[in-house]
Amino acid sequence: MDLSESLEIASATDPGMVRSNNEDSVAADASKGLVVLADGMGGYNAGEVASGMATTVITTELQQLLKTQGPHEVDVASGKRVAEKLLHDQVLKANTSIYQASQSQPQYAGMGTTLVVALFYDNKLAVAHVGDSRLYRQRGGVFSQVTKDHSLLQEQIDSGMLTKEQAKLSTNKNLVTRALGIDPTVEPEIHEYDALPGDIYLLCSDGLCDMVSDEDIGLALQELGANLKLCVAQLIQMANDNGGRDNVSVILARVKREFPAPRGVVAKLAGWFK
Repeated sequence: MDLSESLEIASATDPGMVRSNNEDSVAADASKGLVVLADGMGGYNAGEVASGMATTVITTELQQLLKTQGPHEVDVASGKRVAEKLLHDQVLKANTSIYQASQSQPQYAGMGTTLVVALFYDNKLAVAHVGDSRLYRQRGGVFSQVTKDHSLLQEQIDSGMLTKEQAKLSTNKNLVTRALGIDPTVEPEIHEYDALPGDIYLLCSDGLCDMVSDEDIGLALQELGANLKLCVAQLIQMANDNGGRDNVSVILARVKREFPAPRGVVAKLAGWFK
């Protein structure tokens, strides 16, 4: 099913004001309802390699699998939606690829990447994430964070050691507790949400949310959300204006209209002409 008439997507990535290279990577395919963002870590160019491998593996594999599998269908073996299984399996595949490269090539030792990936289907989206790259949603003027960071700071907030206000001043912002490529396997956190016409979804690396407050990000979406490309550019500029201490990556995806999955006779006819 082609979702390019139902989704509008804009994305950009920028090295920021301090770092000479960009270890972030973004990918998007509106026709498949797929957006992927990764924030690499590691010495030299290893972080760039890890994030690039993550976005390439996941995008390439899902583009092929979605030609023959309906993400809205239920996987018989697991009882979960095919969308969740596809995301889980491809995140693990990307993790294996990065881990094996880091083990076999000394220059890539210890490389890894955070990840957030969203798959739109049947008026829903499935979101998988690992680490502290985030997904936000603006709906009806309300801007809110959807994913919860896999980070030491988030664990300290959850345990009551720090308040959210104290966390803003912490020096431990970049200590993630989960990442792709560090261990032989990883467990992505995956959830499913309803997607409504008018929703705008923001995927970003911590180079944005560490430099710009959620309030200011939400305000930018309210003021510039009618022009996604302009809004992406403005968000990156805001991060850089505030110091740009890290690479900055942003993907915006707007739901323009409903996109129910074809069922029954319609689905069968579509299958015949694939």
